[in-house]
Amino acid sequence: MDWYSTVFELIDMRSFSNLWYWIALAVVWSSASHWVLGVPYDLVHGAGRRGGQRQQDLEDLVRINCNRIQHISDVSGLWLIGMTCALLSGLAVTGFFYWIEFAQAVFLILFPLAIVGVLSMHAARSITERNLTGEALRNRLRLQRLFTQVIGLVSIFVTAMWGMWQNMSVGVLGG
Repeated sequence: MDWYSTVFELIDMRSFSNLWYWIALAVVWSSASHWVLGVPYDLVHGAGRRGGQRQQDLEDLVRINCNRIQHISDVSGLWLIGMTCALLSGLAVTGFFYWIEFAQAVFLILFPLAIVGVLSMHAARSITERNLTGEALRNRLRLQRLFTQVIGLVSIFVTAMWGMWQNMSVGVLGG
């Protein structure tokens, strides 16, 4: 037996029956809800409680990240949209038309993240245009985090249901 067969016997390469896929899914959504527009949420919470320098740090970091997001959107937004749509539609066709499980698994992670990305670009533009500071800025970041968490919750639920259906229909234990 060669090493390739040994590795594939030892590690289940099917996505939905692989523990590492579910760990990666949890880490992705945990990170997405913690880093709101590139700002750690504990800074938002700390700025609300303590104010002062923490609030100034929050406003500076949000301003830097919002300007960066807007610059990327303005300079290469159409290219990003085109490449993202091409990637997502390629994964969707490969996964759900040709039934490649790995493509399904990647699509079920990336598609909701693309929605969060669009909402983040909208939030960055909204914060910059309205020049939000103080409580209004913290409220906008809280709202963005809530949207991200709701999308993540729905995404995890749909992925879990699809993964269970895949595992039951394919027969993970060889049955």
